[in-house]
Amino acid sequence: MNKSLRMDHKLISDMVRRGSTVLDLGCGNGDLLEILQKKRGTNGQGVEVNEEAIYICVEKKLSVFHMDINSGLSGFANNAFQYVILNRVLSETTNISFVLNEALRVGEIVIVGFPNFAHFRSRMHFFFKGRSQFIEPCPYIWHESSYLHFFTIKDIEVYLKKNKIRVLRRDFFSNRRISFRPDLFAKWAIYLISTEKVQL
Repeated sequence: MNKSLRMDHKLISDMVRRGSTVLDLGCGNGDLLEILQKKRGTNGQGVEVNEEAIYICVEKKLSVFHMDINSGLSGFANNAFQYVILNRVLSETTNISFVLNEALRVGEIVIVGFPNFAHFRSRMHFFFKGRSQFIEPCPYIWHESSYLHFFTIKDIEVYLKKNKIRVLRRDFFSNRRISFRPDLFAKWAIYLISTEKVQL
């Protein structure tokens, strides 16, 4: 695969089975959808609230619905897709449990990618300077960010266990994959989750 791909896009592409059906929630400009179609031969659709981003998707000949995922996915049937993707958007949703439950209803497998706000640089900045500082590539101060929730890898682990959501796979990375103490050293995490017994 092209080494110039963003790390999260590369990892997600590796996770998705060839020829599968995909719904990308908060798909933005459609970069990931386009990669999945070209590299994995997926049948993909997107959901996006930003109209300018939708226009870019249309130029790429991608199928995208103008919807706000915070309002639910009532237009989609149960298990309508093999994969539902929530990459870099869960922190911006108003009700994480609602959005996750809707994604798990619509998709057999859900892929969740999110920033780890417990990265050691963020911890040090908060401890020594007493101020919140987002880690790269989230270079925003707190009042300029679109993030509503600042959760960590351990937060997600506790949440998934409490809600009996199965973890099929975990990947952690910064500029490369992280295997040692990802709660401290990984800037980003990607989880494959499901409520069903799914064969990967």
